[in-house]
Amino acid sequence: MASASVGKELTLYSYWRSSCSHRVRIALNLKGLKYEYKPVNLLKGEQSRPEFLQLNPVGCVPVLVDDHVVLYDSFAIIMYLEDKYPHNPLLPHDIYKRAINFQAASVVSSTIQPLHNLSLLNYIGEKVGPDEKLPWAQSIIRRGFKGEVWLICSHCTIE
Repeated sequence: MASASVGKELTLYSYWRSSCSHRVRIALNLKGLKYEYKPVNLLKGEQSRPEFLQLNPVGCVPVLVDDHVVLYDSFAIIMYLEDKYPHNPLLPHDIYKRAINFQAASVVSSTIQPLHNLSLLNYIGEKVGPDEKLPWAQSIIRRGFKGEVWLICSHCTIE
C-alpha cells in the first residue's frame, strides 16, 4: 500500500465484521493511504475497555487516529480523508452524482446500519428468536435500497 500521508501514520481501530469499519478500510485503500490496523473484537467486548473508551466514549468502531485528530464515525472519517488527502478522489465532481453519493451514505448510516447492528440483532435473537436475526437484517437492507441505483464512488456503480 503506497503511503500518501505525511508525518505520523494513520491508525485505524476496527473490527473485521463491522460494515462501518469496512467502509473506512475501503476508503483508505482506494486512496492508497498507509495505516496501522488495530483490531477491536466486538464479540469479546473490547470496545468497552477503558483505554478504547478514551478514544471513543461511544464505544464503537471504527476509530481513526491521525496525529492529534481522533474521529469515530465512518462517514465523518471518510469525509475527513477525502478533504485531507484529495488524491484518488472517492467522490465524483458532478454535483448531482455527488449528492446521490451523500444520499446513499445517509441511507446506510441512518436507515440501514442502526437497524442491523450487533446489539440490535442480539436483542431480536433474544426477544423474538435466533432464526429471526438474518431475515430482519435482510429486510432492512432491501427496504433501504429499494431498487435504486446508487453511485457509490467515482470509480463504480452498484445497482
